[in-house]
Amino acid sequence: MLIPDGTHILAPGKIASVVTYLQMTGRPPWIDGKFPGELEAMDVSSLDTYRAMFRRVGENWLWFSRLRASDEQLTERLARPGYEVYLYDGGSGLVELDHAASGDVEIALFGLTPAETGRGQGRAMMAHALRLAWSTKINRVWLHTCTLDDPKALGFYQKMGFRPYARGIEIAGDPRLDGYLPVTAAPQMPVIGR
Repeated sequence: MLIPDGTHILAPGKIASVVTYLQMTGRPPWIDGKFPGELEAMDVSSLDTYRAMFRRVGENWLWFSRLRASDEQLTERLARPGYEVYLYDGGSGLVELDHAASGDVEIALFGLTPAETGRGQGRAMMAHALRLAWSTKINRVWLHTCTLDDPKALGFYQKMGFRPYARGIEIAGDPRLDGYLPVTAAPQMPVIGR
């Protein structure tokens, strides 16, 4: 569906973000350097533990997709062939790689806990993630970010070698209004519709 030009008022209780899709079509040589930390496969058998980590990384940015998914939906996603979940450096970050599409790897989730942002850990975590993504014969690695993410995210991804190729708009119910996140989460995005 195309949205016509102009400003559009959302219904109370809704949030919106502009989504930017980015891709990398060649393995960047910078990832061969020495980087601190490591990615370790996360045991996702406990959905509560997984959701707690997801919340730790994304609460400030209103990440809600995994919180709203039913246990069955989340289990199906995390157990899908080619889907990998990693913790960075003992739990200071979370990375999800999806090898489902032939020739592509999606970085389906990439984020550091609030205490680790701004300390140079993102570059190291990305290097480890890209090494894994490019370890098989693929055509591209892609991801998306949005205006609800850390304001530095888009620039960071571009610095890492990703190039924008599409834009979209996501509209959803505010996860603070239905109890998935506390009302105090993401104060940069006011709650409208209580």
